[in-house]
Amino acid sequence: MAHPKLQLAAALVGSGLAGVLVALQSRINGGLSQEMGNGFLAAAISFGGGLVVICLALALSRRGRAGLRRMRDEVAAGRLPRWALFGGAGGAFLVLSQGLIAPVTGVALFTVGIVAGQVSGGLVMDRLGLGPGGRILATPTRLIGAALAIVAVVVTVVGSFDPGLVLLVLVPVAVGVGVSAQSMVNGLVRSAAQSAMTATFMNFVVGTVLLLAAATVSVIVGGWPTQWPSEFWLYCGGFIGVIFIAVAAILVRRAGVLLLSMSNVAGQLVAAIAFEVGFPLADGLTPALVAGTAVALIAVITAALPSKPLGQG
Repeated sequence: MAHPKLQLAAALVGSGLAGVLVALQSRINGGLSQEMGNGFLAAAISFGGGLVVICLALALSRRGRAGLRRMRDEVAAGRLPRWALFGGAGGAFLVLSQGLIAPVTGVALFTVGIVAGQVSGGLVMDRLGLGPGGRILATPTRLIGAALAIVAVVVTVVGSFDPGLVLLVLVPVAVGVGVSAQSMVNGLVRSAAQSAMTATFMNFVVGTVLLLAAATVSVIVGGWPTQWPSEFWLYCGGFIGVIFIAVAAILVRRAGVLLLSMSNVAGQLVAAIAFEVGFPLADGLTPALVAGTAVALIAVITAALPSKPLGQG
């Protein structure tokens, strides 16, 4: 068996690569929303596509189907709380905000907001012991990292000189907390079902139902889109989400909610900057975005540094 530190390092690297996928998903879903002119419908298409993928995978996986039975039995026995089945709400709000907010703020600023929410949410959830790894006490480096993540958002927004972005960026901050909660409850479901595929499936069922309801109301009020993008890659956001959610469910027990979020957002930040340079959704890179992203990356690195929990000698 690999050394625990090597296992942790591998988990953090894997989560960082998954973070790159989150930034890619933000770019894809934001582009789909721009092309269609309807962020609600774009989000439903993205999540619905992911549900199709995971249903096909589940049909071919005996372990995944067995996981559904174990999950049902654990819920019936009271060992898995019913609220743990609704982690897909966090993913649904992420995808929806990617379509509605990211095209206005750009991928980089959107990602910095997600970072602040994930870091803060992960710190609290680890402290309360809500994740599958149990209670993880705060350390000075984790607290400093969380504070720096908030500073990163302030630097980015203040540097933009756009008062409207102050309120807009609060949305991805709140969504980032939801993403941390999603990773936490997915880890619980994965442990109970002994299958990451089962946890991923539950995510996409819940998220698709929520987004289809929102998209239906949107179409009734605003009408059906007059144009549909022809680029195939704009419809691949759901497939990317399947990979991200499955990886997070597998790794959260090893890394904890906070460190998983930290390594994940490091990948998001690097990829977000690359997308703003090559394929911007809004105004591309600005000095404030570069500064805020740099502070957020420092926050991630700081929180990952080893340190003794507070209150211990």
